[in-house]
Amino acid sequence: MSVPSNENAHGSNDLPEGVPTTAAGKREILFNAFDMNCVAHQSPGLWRHPEDRARDYNTLGYWTGLAQTLEQGLFDGLFIADVLGPYDVYGSSDEATLKAGTQVPVNDPMLVVPPMAAVTKNLTFGVTAGTAYEHPYPFARRLATLDHLTEGRVGWNVVTGYLPSAAINMGQEDQMEHDERYNHADEYLDVVYKLLEGSWEDDAVVNDKESGVFIDPSKVHRIEHEGTYFKTPGIAFTEPSPQRTPVIYQAGASTRGRAFAGKHAEAVFINSPTDDLIKGTTAKIRQALVESGRDPYDVRVMSMQTIVTGATDEEAHAKYEELTQYIDVEGGLVLMSGWMGINLAEFELDEPIGDVQSNAIQSAVETFKKASGDDSIEWTVRKLAEWCGVGGFGPVIVGSGATVARELTRIQDETDVDGFNLAYHITPGTFEDIVEFVVPELQQLGRYKTEYAEGTMRHKLFGRGDHLPQNHYGSSFALRNRAAV
Repeated sequence: MSVPSNENAHGSNDLPEGVPTTAAGKREILFNAFDMNCVAHQSPGLWRHPEDRARDYNTLGYWTGLAQTLEQGLFDGLFIADVLGPYDVYGSSDEATLKAGTQVPVNDPMLVVPPMAAVTKNLTFGVTAGTAYEHPYPFARRLATLDHLTEGRVGWNVVTGYLPSAAINMGQEDQMEHDERYNHADEYLDVVYKLLEGSWEDDAVVNDKESGVFIDPSKVHRIEHEGTYFKTPGIAFTEPSPQRTPVIYQAGASTRGRAFAGKHAEAVFINSPTDDLIKGTTAKIRQALVESGRDPYDVRVMSMQTIVTGATDEEAHAKYEELTQYIDVEGGLVLMSGWMGINLAEFELDEPIGDVQSNAIQSAVETFKKASGDDSIEWTVRKLAEWCGVGGFGPVIVGSGATVARELTRIQDETDVDGFNLAYHITPGTFEDIVEFVVPELQQLGRYKTEYAEGTMRHKLFGRGDHLPQNHYGSSFALRNRAAV
């Protein structure tokens, strides 16, 4: 079986089975807001903009206000990134990242979810948490707790880690080797599945006040897990939550990462600056699902995108030019160094990239050349930093709501993504502009919802109920399926 081609024009003809559609019968564009519990996420330096409120990241009001804005715009979810160590590749220290505030300080993403859930009814929340440094037993309890408190509106973005600084601060000399990190994560998820799917039967909680029995002990089972990395013999410490296992997000783009996604992921976040790369990555992810015995559209692919918009194209371009005045070049190099694993402080800012002997840097520049569509640009180390100054490594669309809406539909039709992880340049202004200018235009095109579907995050995404589907690997640990076998 191979991934079907996606030749449908305007998202309406011969749509593949399993893609979300609007009431107009056209392919629906999904929106996540992309944020992080910090000051400078993807656009280093723009926290200095007079309208930016990122400094309020450590207040409840910032998060509850953002959640209400997103729900007003019928956003599907808020996706919260996270790291556990500072970006210290640039200059071989954390000095530059501290000065620029690039993803430091950063607070726990999970703790801001319950207050946001309390002021919304339909918005969902994808939270990032790594598998490298915490035992899955207490983590499974926190995950189930979030699922209870949000009434099933939470997903887990599974990351294996990529910053050596996090490993060192956890008492290790370095991270595990790349593929071993995924082997470790595979077993980590096995333990989580066993706890959340395979420990408590659906009717274990009887809550019988007359007999005084709250839980039927015969319906709660030890998981008896003993593997290469973990030994967890006992029962789950939480009763089943609405989804049992929250929706599984994943963002790995390597061959091993795609295999992991094929096995586990229900939603995948990708970050590619050109249409060709987006299309190629999306096709590989869908094929990975097929190779794992799943349908290619059992996953929702969300591509990173930054939008600068206004009432007119002219207003949007003027807004973009103003934003560029706040770009922090060194902050951009801090992020690029961390993402590529190369100390860009070793090069002169205005040194032409052609003189830099680094395959990773040359590859990045080739990618940005394609994204810019301008071969006349002389790419320097400074230009590389400026390029990611608004929107990070992902693509940027500048234009009126109508212009942006047409471009988003074109990208979806040509690349087969399900939607977009929308990074901010200033917050919450980026999202307020999208709600005001872009969402109505997408609705006019019949490509965006006009009301929310009811139910849990999984049901909203797939319309097939609250729990892992039968063809998902994690479902094999469910007591109902083991009993059937």
